[in-house]
Amino acid sequence: MQSFEKWVREIRREFHQNPELSFHEYGTQSRIMSVLRELGIDCRKIADTGVIAEVRGASSGPCIAIRSDIDALAAHEVPSPENHEYISQNPGVMHACGHDGHMAIVLGVARMVKENRKKICGTVRFIFQPAEEVPPGGAIRVIEEGGLEGVDAIIGLHIFGDVDVGQINVRSGPLMASSNRFTLKIFGKGGHHATPDMCIDPIQIAAEFISALKPAVSRKVDISDHVLGFGTVNSGKQFNRTPDELELVGSFRTFDDNDIDIIEQIMYDLLDSLMHSYTMADLEGVPSYDLNVYRGYPVLFNDPLFTERASLLLKSKFEQVNTHAKPIFGAEDFAYYLQEVPGMYAIIGTRNIEKGIVEGNHSSSFDIDEDVLLHGVELLYSVAMDFLKNSGEYLE
Repeated sequence: MQSFEKWVREIRREFHQNPELSFHEYGTQSRIMSVLRELGIDCRKIADTGVIAEVRGASSGPCIAIRSDIDALAAHEVPSPENHEYISQNPGVMHACGHDGHMAIVLGVARMVKENRKKICGTVRFIFQPAEEVPPGGAIRVIEEGGLEGVDAIIGLHIFGDVDVGQINVRSGPLMASSNRFTLKIFGKGGHHATPDMCIDPIQIAAEFISALKPAVSRKVDISDHVLGFGTVNSGKQFNRTPDELELVGSFRTFDDNDIDIIEQIMYDLLDSLMHSYTMADLEGVPSYDLNVYRGYPVLFNDPLFTERASLLLKSKFEQVNTHAKPIFGAEDFAYYLQEVPGMYAIIGTRNIEKGIVEGNHSSSFDIDEDVLLHGVELLYSVAMDFLKNSGEYLE
């Protein structure tokens, strides 16, 4: 068999050349299963396009799951001197978020676990999950279809382009944010600009809402604990006519699920106040509004005890480990797994200025320093093996 490093690197490149969008990862699924079977590991399909596999040790013990996401993004990859050997062969689709690396890393861990099976007390489950990129995501389906049954803990990682290669970032508690989308329709009274007294302008109401919302939220939720933005505003078709309605779409993210309720209530209170201030005695039923807040992935919350023990292990094995990393506003459906069982999610860096690896995730020029692959294998394998030996120190 090839050297381990070359094997992992070539698997990553193969996945990179053949990216597939969320819940369409049929070729990816097939290749994952073929690699696992080549390693002598039983596997099966889950969540339509996902894969689940297990390696049981020589004796009984706890079970830890290791998860990789497998989907790609709708982006056209830009050629570069670095990627010319493995650029995407699927036009308009690319692995711009490191999931190709995640799959190679977890398959590398699977190979190491299989080769050392006789030394292991317990079970390692491997979850290759579809559709992380598109809420509601694939994690919920994996859970609903029994992917966590019998699992005592779970771990995973994410490659990040704005973190230096060799750097590991973890923290107890919230590591990644919730993601939430809202749509707002405001209904006014249309008419000619020459007769403003006969109109209720939904654009003017929306302008006041947009101007007032961020300051209002910042008074209740610390500015470092949330982000909020407006994505689209659509209204009207005629330059000299007040439109009848307007639609506004935006999103916000928080590090505390309770803050979602606070922000939603602020929206309702502000809109109620605006409706009252724009009401006209001779016009009934307007202005009015329809607000819908769609909750996406929840806050990704690392189990404190598990993370504390894993952090001590990582600091003993790696030079660059930040165990009090600043939470980031990215969101991940790995959060759903951590609502079910204890565990930890880690961020691992791939930025390498000397190699020209400098683009952030989701860029059409995103690439990874392939040194991150062995780094990730060692991280996940070390934590998994230590957990199987010392699960009592990880769990309450």
